[in-house]
Order: sequence, then C-alpha cells, then structure tokens
Amino acid sequence: MKELVKKALLLGIGLAAITEEKLREFVAELEKKGELSREEGKSLVKELLSEREKQRKEFQRRVAEEVEKVLSRTGVASRRDVEELSRKIEKLERTITRLAEEK
Repeated sequence: MKELVKKALLLGIGLAAITEEKLREFVAELEKKGELSREEGKSLVKELLSEREKQRKEFQRRVAEEVEKVLSRTGVASRRDVEELSRKIEKLERTITRLAEEK
C-alpha cells in the first residue's frame, strides 16, 4: 500500500506542489483508516519530503540553465562575465599606476 500511495503522490498530484502540512495530513488520514501503520506513515513522509526537495533543486537547476541560455542569446553579460572584466580592469589600473610612478 505504501508504494501505491507514494506512486500516486509522485505522479498524480505533483509532489513539489504539496506542502509538508498537507502531506502529513494525508498520511495521517491513511493511518487513521488503517491503510498505513504509524511507522509506514513516518517513513513515507520522510521519503516524500526528501523526493520533494530533490524535485525542487532539479527545478531550480533547470530554471537557472534556461535563464542562462536566454541571457546568452540576448547578449546580456553574466555575473561571471562582469566579475572577470572587473578583475581585468583592476589589473590594468594597477599596471597604469605602476607605470606612471616609474616615470
């Protein structure tokens, strides 16, 4: 039963959209009906929360990738690009200052 419930939540409802509170309420209801033991319920909640966190991180990674692609296509400099240019400018400023002092 536990695996069936887990699969239903993962596939049907969209685990990432479920709050922890709603998840715990759902599992508590299954425990009350006798469809899951208390230990199975605890284990299921833990597994589903872990899976939800994985899905959240994967979603964030994909969004970041897509944003980076869009910015790259539009020619907008990334933070990394700006930081690299700032380092180069600082290096040039130090070189200019040193050369001016040598005169």
